[in-house]
Amino acid sequence: MAVNPELRTLDISIPAQPESLVKLSLLMAEDELNLAAIAELIESDMALAAAVLKAVNSSLYGLKGRVQSVQQAITYLGLREVVGITFEMGLRAAFPPAAELEPLWQRAALRGLLMGRLAQRMALDAWAAHSAGLFEECGKAVLFRHAADHYRAMLRAATTDAELLTLEHTGFGVSHDALGAALCESWGLDPNAVASVRHHVAVQDTRQLPPELARRPLPALSAIVAALMQQPSTLDETVMALAQPAGLDPDLALRSARQLEAEHQQARERRRTG
Repeated sequence: MAVNPELRTLDISIPAQPESLVKLSLLMAEDELNLAAIAELIESDMALAAAVLKAVNSSLYGLKGRVQSVQQAITYLGLREVVGITFEMGLRAAFPPAAELEPLWQRAALRGLLMGRLAQRMALDAWAAHSAGLFEECGKAVLFRHAADHYRAMLRAATTDAELLTLEHTGFGVSHDALGAALCESWGLDPNAVASVRHHVAVQDTRQLPPELARRPLPALSAIVAALMQQPSTLDETVMALAQPAGLDPDLALRSARQLEAEHQQARERRRTG
């Protein structure tokens, strides 16, 4: 997909989607998923496969035994989560390594996992939700690559993402939510994921969905998972503020969010004591 012409005038480049992820996206778009073909594609890129297996065997997923192949990872975790890890590694590889970006990638991995699992419990498109969570902050990586020193100072100065948007607009004429959505579009992500990335800062900050927003469930899930990750005490309030406007069943949303919170807390305890 073409990048918004307004962004092109800003001379901020958006990285192209790696060829392996282009092929993987095509396989994921098929009506009948071919698990063997997907595993073979991931394993055909040795560096990518090694990064995926390293991530699968990390404490985030809490597997008891060591996974030694992509096919085995799919058996243990399921296709969506393994493909999500693959996209995470491909997204990372599209940007130069930087210490300032490492917390962003760690949040992305966890957010994608939680959004996908929450969507699955609520009978929503779990792959679109996982993608939305994974790519939510990718616009920050775009700006960091564009002007590392300038953007590093912005990251230090801003206490919230809402404040960061203001600094970004002043310094670059564009903000990371718009750039992230543009990257998602250029990489061919689901339009629901694109909408979530584009509006996530405003929805999380206000707990309100913009009236013009047509694709509403995933931005709501983004705010719910943000509350779960950052301020668990506000989880119930966030769910009740957003579920009904997003067209979600409030009782199911609250029950699913609380279950996910309990599982997340248990996983954190296992990692802490593991």
